[in-house]
Amino acid sequence: MSLLVKICGLSTRETLETALDAGADMVGFVFFLPSPRHLSLELGRDLGRQVQRRALKVALTVDADDATLDNIMDALSPDIFQLHGKESVARLRDIKQKFGRPVMKAVPVATSADLAVLPGYAAVADRILFDARAPKDATRPGGLGEPFDWHLLENLDLNLPYMVSGGLHADNVTEALRVTRAGGVDVSSGVESASGVKDPEMIKAFIRAARATQDASQELSVR
Repeated sequence: MSLLVKICGLSTRETLETALDAGADMVGFVFFLPSPRHLSLELGRDLGRQVQRRALKVALTVDADDATLDNIMDALSPDIFQLHGKESVARLRDIKQKFGRPVMKAVPVATSADLAVLPGYAAVADRILFDARAPKDATRPGGLGEPFDWHLLENLDLNLPYMVSGGLHADNVTEALRVTRAGGVDVSSGVESASGVKDPEMIKAFIRAARATQDASQELSVR
C-alpha cells in the first residue's frame, strides 16, 4: 500500500496549497482552542473549500462534545475525525454512529504499557495514530515536537492501519518508517519555523523525504 503523508495544523491558504501541491494525502485542521494551530470555524470553512478533494480533510479534536463536532461537520465536512483526547471506546463508537465519518484515534506512547489500550480502540477505530505522550504539565496532547521510542512498535501486531507522529521532521522520517513500518506519517511542528507557523519549504522537504523512503522500500521489495 502507498504511504500516507499527513500535514497537520495547517492554518493559511499558502501553506495548505503548498501541502496539496507537494502531494500530501491528508491535510489536518485543528479545532482545539489551547493549540497555536487552532482554527475558527470560518477559517476552517474557507480552507476546506480550497482542498477540493485533492486530499483527505482531517478534523483534529480533543474530547469534543457533539455540539462542537456538529459545528465542525457544518464548516469543514471532514473526511475523518482525528480524536486526540481521552475519548473512550464507547465515545468513538458514538461519534462514528452520529456523524457517519471514520475516526482515527491518537494513542499517546511513552512505554510499552501505553499499548495496552489498543485492542479496545482497534475494535472501533478505522486507524490508529501513535504520538508521543505529552508531559503531565502540557496544555495540549500533541504538536509538541518530541518523538517517542519507535522501537516500542517494532513487534506490533495490529490488524488496523496505523500512522506515527511526534517529533517527526525531514531528517528523521526515514528512520521512523524503517523502525515502525507504519503505513503513514503525520507531521505538524516538524514543518514549522515557529510555533504554529508552517514553513512551505519544510513542508516540501518533509514530503520529499517520506516519499523517497517509500520509493526505496518499493525498490527493495521488487529485487
